[in-house]
Amino acid sequence: MTVQIITIDGPSGSGKGTLAAKIAAHYQYNLLDSGALYRLLGLSLFQRGLLEHIEANLAQCVEYATHLDIEFKIASNSTQTFLDGVDVSQTIRTEQVGEYASKVAVIPELRQALFERQRAFIQVPGLVADGRDMATAIFPEAQAKIYLTASAESRAERRVKQLQGMGLDAKISDILFNIQARDKRDMERTVAPLKPAEDAYIIDSSTIGIDEVFQLMVNYIDTCIAK
Repeated sequence: MTVQIITIDGPSGSGKGTLAAKIAAHYQYNLLDSGALYRLLGLSLFQRGLLEHIEANLAQCVEYATHLDIEFKIASNSTQTFLDGVDVSQTIRTEQVGEYASKVAVIPELRQALFERQRAFIQVPGLVADGRDMATAIFPEAQAKIYLTASAESRAERRVKQLQGMGLDAKISDILFNIQARDKRDMERTVAPLKPAEDAYIIDSSTIGIDEVFQLMVNYIDTCIAK
C-alpha cells in the first residue's frame, strides 16, 4: 500500500506549522513537525550541558539524537509536543530554543541522525511533514509538495502575536532581526539549504489569511493524491 506524503516547507514564521496540523487533521494523516525535532534535540542537549560542546562530544550527541523520546499529538488543529513524556509545546517555541535548534541544524552528523527519525514517520494512511527541507531532502518522493512563504515583516508580526498569546514578551525589531538572520543561515547552509523543490506548489501568505491558504492547499493536495 502506497503511503501518501504531503510536505509543507518554508521559512520560519510562514505559518507552516499551524497549517500542517490543520491539513493532517483534515486528511487524518500522521504529522511530523521536523522543526520541532531540531528544537527538541537542541533543548535536550542544552539540558545535558552539551549544546556548547557538540563537536567535542559528537558521538554522544548523535546517540541522543538517535534515541530522542518524542511524540506529536494533534489537538484542536494545533500540535502538542512531548519530550521524555513531558509536554514542552510552549517551551520549544521560545526564541532561545530556536537558537538551540540552529546550532544543531548545521552539524551534518546530527542531521543524518534525525534523517532516519524523520523517515520513520512514514506510516499508513499518510503523512504531513512540515519543515525546511522535507521535499528537497527528506521526502523527495512526496505526492504533494507545498512551499509556504511570506515577507519577513509579516512573519515577524505573526511571531510577536504568537509569543504575546503565550504570555511572553516580544519586541518586533528583535524578532525581525532574528527571522532575517535565520533566513540567511537556512538559505546559505551547505547541507540541505532552504529552497522550494522544483515541482513545489508555492504559496505566498503575506497578504492572505489562514483559511484561504488552507483551501488553496486542500485544492492542490486533492489533485495530487487523486492521480
